[in-house]
This record gives sequence, structure tokens and C-alpha cells, in this order.
Amino acid sequence: MKLLGYVDVEGNRRCGRLAGDQVETFTDHADLIELVNAAEETGRSLAEVGAASGVEAGPSLEQLRTGSGSGRPRLAVPLQIPEAWGAGVTYRKSAEFRDEDMSAPTGIYDQVYLAERPELFYKGDHRHAVGPGEAVTIRSDSEFTAPEPELALVLASDGQILGYTLCNDNSAWDIERANPLYLPQSKVFYGCIAIGPVIVTADELPDPRAGELSARIVRDGAAIFSGRVDLGLIRRHFSDLVGHLTRNNPIHSGTILTTGTGIIVEEDCAVRDGDIVEISHQVIGTLSNPVLKLDPGQRGPG
Repeated sequence: MKLLGYVDVEGNRRCGRLAGDQVETFTDHADLIELVNAAEETGRSLAEVGAASGVEAGPSLEQLRTGSGSGRPRLAVPLQIPEAWGAGVTYRKSAEFRDEDMSAPTGIYDQVYLAERPELFYKGDHRHAVGPGEAVTIRSDSEFTAPEPELALVLASDGQILGYTLCNDNSAWDIERANPLYLPQSKVFYGCIAIGPVIVTADELPDPRAGELSARIVRDGAAIFSGRVDLGLIRRHFSDLVGHLTRNNPIHSGTILTTGTGIIVEEDCAVRDGDIVEISHQVIGTLSNPVLKLDPGQRGPG
């Protein structure tokens, strides 16, 4: 089952399931976090709860993709994220690039790639996250911000994988490069994470590492960067990442865990204000976001 969130013509958050290209809007859930909580409380899968929920006819997926401005429905972040975490250095290419890019002692990322314990870091919550068509951002104090296209897990509070979505772990590489201790500042700021376009329930993607991700950066109508990666190249099992995240650490139902990137955007393709970042998966679809450079005092969309 494919689940999504959207904003209706009156500006209200709604959510639903896809039947082909048509949205069937849930009548008893305004946000998918309610569906996630219901699944956990009843011990049923996300797909089972979604199938049993009341629905009414909603807009088409095409209407949501093209909607913008007041009075038109539009896609939104699938759920109000209670917390998001990222896993890093899960691909060999990421370890090599980050070691080469750092002025700090070399080899620290390669060590993490080979170690039993993965790199895990906080990525914020619903205040930091954006959905399809909303702007990922460049910090006002960063000159090298780049997308990190990733498959993301939607978790229950016990660590069960409820579904999958796409993520842009948008990161200020130059801030981390200056000193690894600056990692939290490079990773957490308004617009640092984009999620969507849908959540695919676990039953519909039984082997999530069988596919691939692709990504593009579009500037002035032309692609300045494109890349792809086989998800099977992720070194760590998802259960291993989840196990380390939940070890002595309580998480909320609906927590997002990103699984690392194997598509590396180098400094000559650092994003600029007005760019478009597209991340695609053959089942989940395409997550597309414009890029916005933040003003020094800006901490939100306004």
C-alpha cells in the first residue's frame, strides 16, 4: 500500500492511500502519524490498518503533484515526523569521499564503515522536515551544501519497520569538513531533511535492497548532476541499523531512520538557491524539492 499526506483546498492536512492514480482520503485520520500509532496500538501492520480505515474520494495524484498556491491541493510531507535519525558511511563510496574531504585525521570514516557500530546522528523532527515541492535549504553560513539521496525507514517505537520512503539528508558539507565535531550543525537546521513522496508499506517492498536510487540536480532547466546507486551495496543490514538506534534509546512511533547515501555530490555541484533536487525509486516514486538559501536570522519557511 502507498500512503501519502497532502494539504487540501482549505489548507487542512489530510492523508490517504493510493488506488492507482487516485487518492482515497482517510476519514478517520488527518495525518499518517495517527495511522502509524493505530498500527502499533493494535498490533496490526500499517497496510492492515490502512485497508480497514474509512475513506472518501480524494484528488488525483497528478493534481497533488502539480498543485501549488492557495485554493489547490498539494502533496505534503507524508507524516508529522516525531524524530528523524540518519545513518552514515553505509556505502564504501561515502567512506572514501568523506575521508578524502576531511582535514581532520584521515581514516575515521573508513574505520566507521568497517566497525561493528554504525554512525548514527539526529536529523531533527517535524519542525525541520519538508515534503514534496517544499524547499530544502542552504544554511546562511554554508557554501557547500549537497543533497544525500537515501532510502528511509519508518519505524514503530519497538523498531519494527512499518514502511519505506525517500529522503534527502540535505547536509552542509563544509561545516562538517571544518571539524567533525560540527556534525550536528551540518545536519540539523530548518529544511535539512525532505521526505516523500509516499510511504510504501513493508509488505509492498519485501526486499528493499533489491532496487536502486537515482538523483539529479537541475539548474536553469538543465541537469548539472546525475547519479545512481544499487541499494544492494549498503554494507549494513537494516535490522543492524535499527538495533543500534534503539539500544538503550527510546524512540517515538513514526520515527524516520535514513540508511546512508551512495550518491556523492562533490563541491563543484554544490546546490544553489533556485536549484531543483530530484530523488527517484522505481516503487516509491520521485521526491522533488526546490532549494532555498536561508537568511542569517531565518529559522522557518517565512
